[in-house]
Amino acid sequence: MIALMMLAEAAVAAPVAMPAFLSGCWEQRTEAGQWTEECWTDTRGGVMIGSGRTGTGDSVGHWEWMRIERGTDGSITFYGSPKGAPAVGFKATEADAKSVTFINASHDYPQRLRYVATDTGLDAEVSLADGSKPERWSYKRTAGAAGN
Repeated sequence: MIALMMLAEAAVAAPVAMPAFLSGCWEQRTEAGQWTEECWTDTRGGVMIGSGRTGTGDSVGHWEWMRIERGTDGSITFYGSPKGAPAVGFKATEADAKSVTFINASHDYPQRLRYVATDTGLDAEVSLADGSKPERWSYKRTAGAAGN
C-alpha cells in the first residue's frame, strides 16, 4: 500500500518537460516567395518567449507573440497573441524531448497545436482538437530572422 502511494505521488510530482527543442529560429519558404518563421528563446525561469510572422516577399501578412509557461502545478501552457490580441492559453496534453501537443477545445480555431522535432527541422501543426482541418509547416533552422 505504501509503495502504491509513493508511486502515485511520484507520478503527480513529475512535471511536464518544457519543449527546449523549440529554441532558436525556424523558417519555411515556398517557391512562390511566401515564408513563415518562428523564433523561440531558451527556457529560463519556466518561460519560453516566441514570435512568429508570415508573409510574401517583404510584406508581413500575419504576426504573433507567443509564450510557453510552467504553472505552479507543474503543467505547461502555450499562450498565443495574434497581432497583439489578448493571449489565449492551450494546456500541454503530451510532451517529450522531441514533441509537444497543446489543446484548448473551447477555442474556435485552432484548438490544438503540435510541434515535433524531426531529423531535418521542426514540424508544426494547428487543427481542431480531433486533428481535423489541419494547417502544417515544415521548418528549417535559420541563423535568425528572414533577410538577415
